[in-house]
Amino acid sequence: MRYSLILLLLTISMISKGQLSLADAFTDHMVLQRHIAIPIWGRSYPNDMVSVKLGNSEVVVKANQDGEWSVSMPSMNEGGPYEIRVSNVGKKGKPIVCKDVLIGDVWLASGQSNMEWEVRSSMNAREEIANATNYSIRYLKVPHDISSTPKRCIGKTNWKVIDTTSVKECSAVAYFFSKILNKETKVPIGIIQSTWGGTPVEAWTSREMLSSCSLTHDRLAHIDSFGLSHFQADSARIRRFWEIVYHPDEEVKKRLLNASYEDKGWGVLSMPSLLKEWNWPSFEGIIWLRKEINIPADMLGKDLTINLGRPELNYSLYFNETEICKTIWNAEPSHKYLLPKEIIKQGKNIITVRLAALWHGGGFDPPAERMVISDGINNISIAGDWKFNRELEPSVPQVSNYQKYPSFLFNAMINPLIPYGIKGVIWYQGEDNVRDSYNYRFHFVNMINDWRIRFKQGYLPFYFVQLANFIDASDSDWPLLRESQEYALALLNTGMACIIDIGDANNIHPVNKQEVGLRLAKMALKDLYGKSGIVIGPRFKAYKIDGPKILVEINDNEKGLVVRSGSVASGFEIAGEDGKYVMANANVKGNIIEVSNENVANPRNVRYAWKDNPDCNVFDTDGNPLWPFRTDKN
Repeated sequence: MRYSLILLLLTISMISKGQLSLADAFTDHMVLQRHIAIPIWGRSYPNDMVSVKLGNSEVVVKANQDGEWSVSMPSMNEGGPYEIRVSNVGKKGKPIVCKDVLIGDVWLASGQSNMEWEVRSSMNAREEIANATNYSIRYLKVPHDISSTPKRCIGKTNWKVIDTTSVKECSAVAYFFSKILNKETKVPIGIIQSTWGGTPVEAWTSREMLSSCSLTHDRLAHIDSFGLSHFQADSARIRRFWEIVYHPDEEVKKRLLNASYEDKGWGVLSMPSLLKEWNWPSFEGIIWLRKEINIPADMLGKDLTINLGRPELNYSLYFNETEICKTIWNAEPSHKYLLPKEIIKQGKNIITVRLAALWHGGGFDPPAERMVISDGINNISIAGDWKFNRELEPSVPQVSNYQKYPSFLFNAMINPLIPYGIKGVIWYQGEDNVRDSYNYRFHFVNMINDWRIRFKQGYLPFYFVQLANFIDASDSDWPLLRESQEYALALLNTGMACIIDIGDANNIHPVNKQEVGLRLAKMALKDLYGKSGIVIGPRFKAYKIDGPKILVEINDNEKGLVVRSGSVASGFEIAGEDGKYVMANANVKGNIIEVSNENVANPRNVRYAWKDNPDCNVFDTDGNPLWPFRTDKN
């Protein structure tokens, strides 16, 4: 009986593998690439004859010994809707039919969290969603997956027509990019979204390409032993990780919110401050924070507001016994909440915060002035000493984060898409490579070349986003990463969108994704669609030392440059023979910028916007920022 069951299961497995099927990327509502031979592929029984019909064309092909088949349908102009009909020749059975198929331009949108960032979390989300219905824009979201070897399936997913429901979960950058292209070209646009937050460029590159590079060759040896069991175990740890983050221990919460609770023995932290200042090496977990405040009589009987300022990462807020908000991330534009008058007591009141300290982050960012309770006239500061306890809930489990491993995302989330016909790639990534900023110039170029080789569609257009301004005005590795990104422009058919002006010092995910999409779209419209009058943005061209000044020449720009936010250009630094940079005066004259500092008599080099979050204000007349640069590249 046991052996019969095993035989039955094996037979079912063999049948399922041999049944006629299309690759996962082919579903109703898809968009296929115009003006190229259209690749369509799938599986069947070995040596089966398979018919594929699209529009007025039919191609018949024989499956190979492994049951794999592929066809190239004749090139088509934009239009539709069409049907794809796939059937076994000479065999009974229902054909596979994909309905509502459009022919247009397909873009692969990939990268980490800023490309993954959804429309519903972007600027003006409510308005954007309400006006999102567009039959001519569709998207396919590739499910998160990892693999140590190349896969041929992306798993269950479907193309979706953009409407007020589907658009919410779509990549904001990709949607705004496709919206502009569709409006300007009247061509259907398909977006294949393959993204995963917090991932390095090496994870998106094939093993073969990584093996050819001395920087990554040695990193591949230790991953050969990883397989399904490792991924399953880590998946369980990840589930537990998020269970802890999103679901507080109810007994702990109930005890802490009881009016009679005594927090004797708790430690003290001064807020605002961050985890990195607390000398807690390698701590990850839940911190409970409490602060007692006194509400004066003249603030009773009316609703108040509480502003937490700039919390980092994830938190829940309670006031006395009432939950005010739950599992809020720092990406939210505001951390100001209503305190109904009914929950406010005269005299002693307790503020409680459940804070998730993750990935070496957590706490409250300055300034202290933003941490207040207010009635609109009077403010009570909630900065200063807070009591804390980090032992009330279990630590989050350590996860392996296999999605960061070299080639694992390429194997599972890019390889199964090959050879789907695409117009080009839009890419937003780099944050996870900041610790190796210099070498990114090699890793990124390798990935672009790798994808172009794999898709076999020539020099596929590849447009990418330079990292935005972020954190503070320090001089760290963010400027170097931006510079490394720029090196990819040496490749044919590439373009870079500079967004040094629309970032957020307190949010690694700037919410103005509309402008990011616009700047990517402008490059495509200019380069691929022949739209005239489009200016991409000013960038450094050359420099000349002229006595105590350095004359910086900006690339051809007939309209010249303008200075925003005042009459004085900011963001320029100059260095003399000692190589030490100091802030400089800058005078903009057309496409020439005169840079000097009275204390630097013999200048040698100049740089601009060379900070994590630079104070820079030079633009062209079309609103494009001057790209960061330095003259002492190495």
